[in-house]
Amino acid sequence: MSSSIHPMSVVDPAARLGEGVKIGPFCTVGPDVVLGDGVELVSHVAVAGRTTVGARTSIYPFASIGHPPQDVKYKGEPSTLTIGVDCKIREGVTMNPGTEGGGMATTVGDRCFFLANSHVGHDSHIGNNVIFSNNVMCAGHVTVGNFVIVGGGTGLQQFIRVGDHAFIGGGAGVLNDVIPFGLVRDNPAHLAGLNLVGLRRREFSREQIHELRRAYRLLFADEGTLSERVEDVASEFSSHPLIHEILDFIRDGGERAICIPRDVNAPDR
Repeated sequence: MSSSIHPMSVVDPAARLGEGVKIGPFCTVGPDVVLGDGVELVSHVAVAGRTTVGARTSIYPFASIGHPPQDVKYKGEPSTLTIGVDCKIREGVTMNPGTEGGGMATTVGDRCFFLANSHVGHDSHIGNNVIFSNNVMCAGHVTVGNFVIVGGGTGLQQFIRVGDHAFIGGGAGVLNDVIPFGLVRDNPAHLAGLNLVGLRRREFSREQIHELRRAYRLLFADEGTLSERVEDVASEFSSHPLIHEILDFIRDGGERAICIPRDVNAPDR
């Protein structure tokens, strides 16, 4: 199936378009852009730079995709932005390619949903099945795991990591790493338990959820240091892979500390 390009759009002849691409009016597509099969640019979309958009991804009006990073150190290096398949990128979303100081690449996984005016900063890496609600501000060098939901108006500070299946409440200011399956909220954000609603919706078993809750309480108890509690939990839950995802995340470390509960005695939600 041939591509459809509205006569009021400007598509560089060097751009590579897959089968069945639809480009509505008032769009611009640069020479180094690759649009996969079935990609749709609804209207007023600007795609620039060395940007690859995966098959069947839809991009809505006034999105700015692949323009130079918002980084004063950027000097025009040939960095990239890669977006996966079956994503929805709504109105006013901005996504920037990488920089020399961050690996030269920004990546977005498959089946992600970016609501209006959300932003993916340079050198960030977003997993699969991620939802950014309206006005989420994701700074540079951020890593977001799979099945993460980020509430509207949230700010993700540079260099933080967000583990798989985490949930971040709207308006949070996330300054530290969020463990897998964690739930964080408020500004500055604190860990407020486990993402139990998300775990149930994704059909984790009652036993798995029960064991995660037990491990969570032990990890964030009053006694000892976090590193000591990590080893205690590892010993007690040696055959529980989900718990070891959390432990490995903590052990791997990063530029930021781990987001911890404000009140260690508060119940998880």
